Amino acid sequence: MSDDPARARFFTINAVRIAGVACVVLGMLIATQRASVFGWGPVWFGYLLIANGLVDVFVIPAMLVRKWRTPK
Repeated sequence: MSDDPARARFFTINAVRIAGVACVVLGMLIATQRASVFGWGPVWFGYLLIANGLVDVFVIPAMLVRKWRTPK
C-alpha cells in the first residue's frame, strides 16, 4: 500500500459524502417520526440533521477539493 496523498484525500471526501447521506436519511426518519433518538425525537432535530447532511454532501467536499487543489 502506498502513501499517496491523493488516495487519502479521495477517501476522505467520499467518507464526508457518505456521512452526509446518512445524516439526511436519519434526519428524514426523525422528522417524519418513524425513528426517535433516545426515546424522544423532536421534529426540529430531524430538520437540523437534514440541513447538516446536505451541507456535508454538497458544500464540504467542494471546499476540500478547492483546498487540496494542486498549485499551478
